[in-house]
Amino acid sequence: MATLQVELVAVERTIWSGEASMVIARTTEGELGVLPGHAPMLGQLADGGVVTIRTAEGEDLVVAAHGGFLSVSKQGVSILAETAEIAGEIDVERAREALRRAEAESGDDPEALAAARRASSRLRAAGQDA
Repeated sequence: MATLQVELVAVERTIWSGEASMVIARTTEGELGVLPGHAPMLGQLADGGVVTIRTAEGEDLVVAAHGGFLSVSKQGVSILAETAEIAGEIDVERAREALRRAEAESGDDPEALAAARRASSRLRAAGQDA
């Protein structure tokens, strides 16, 4: 089975690095699936997106990723996010509370809207309804 080298890095730490058979990410242009041999490209991650990495072992690593870029080259896939959290590390109750606060404050406030997108993304990555 063909694989590609994937590295997912957030500002504060490396989230995951290794061999994968597929990467799925939401970009500003829409959902993107990357398989081995994909054409080189650069995409901007959509705010409040979820990235799924299917590891070489067949397991799905789901990550809430906020802001940043996805780069596909002959060497593999690099995902550089402003912030990112692996689904298993997400505190669901904290994310729900953050979503409630953001929705209560929202209106036209860009910061509240961004906070709501981040909280929704965290909930989706954790397998919860937003």
